[in-house]
Amino acid sequence: MNPSRVVFLQLSKRERLRAKARFNGHFAAPLLLRLEAGDPIVILAGLHIGCFVLFGTSGVRTIRDLKGKTVAVPALDSSRYVFLASMVAYVGLDPQKDLNIVRHPGPESIQLLAEGKIDAYLGFPPEPQEMREQQIGHEVINSTVARPWSDYFCCMLAGNRDFVRDHPVATKRALRAILKAADVCALEPEQTARLVVGQGYAKRYDYALQAIKEIPYGQWREHDAEDTLRFYALRLREVGMLKSSPQELIAQGTDWRFIKEIKRELKT
Repeated sequence: MNPSRVVFLQLSKRERLRAKARFNGHFAAPLLLRLEAGDPIVILAGLHIGCFVLFGTSGVRTIRDLKGKTVAVPALDSSRYVFLASMVAYVGLDPQKDLNIVRHPGPESIQLLAEGKIDAYLGFPPEPQEMREQQIGHEVINSTVARPWSDYFCCMLAGNRDFVRDHPVATKRALRAILKAADVCALEPEQTARLVVGQGYAKRYDYALQAIKEIPYGQWREHDAEDTLRFYALRLREVGMLKSSPQELIAQGTDWRFIKEIKRELKT
């Protein structure tokens, strides 16, 4: 559950429509792809680490075991595929050459894994909670706790470039509110879970609560957002998904002045 969603739920319908065009919480690696594609965005801060959990059959115990195996993703332009590509690149594999990638919707992929018709699936909340309860496959990598993935942000906050340039005060206020919401997720997970279920963004309270408790929302002060972008940019260059260097993308599409100020203001 993205902490920006907690703030978003408290806005009016008109405010929600306007907010959609100004800020977005998204996985770091796809943001880099959109930067290179020329989207008018600027990355402002990291929000939290960990979301994705790789589940596999008994024949998959490590990322390297994915070589020659069948792995399901919803789509080749999805965040899951980009994270999967980053994971296999880290151990020297090429997702296009070394894996058999098939495309199936989440529920279908989970069923195929349960039947042993695919070898691995990258789950996203609330899927990991569901798969654990139903004992489908086993966890190969949990990005919330497994290094190096737990050393870097998963979701980061990006803003519309023109809005950030023209409205720095509003940008800082929005970022501060979202980071405070992340602290609420960490300190009051029960209240947060009730909110997201009550608003219809999750169906089961127990799954929502488990996911919110697992994701370390309160660590946004401790990780380096720029280092996160550098890490994922290198992985995506290794598999040919990016041409730009990490420093080119960081120079082109980041603005850390707001998060630096907020970290000083919200030390406790």
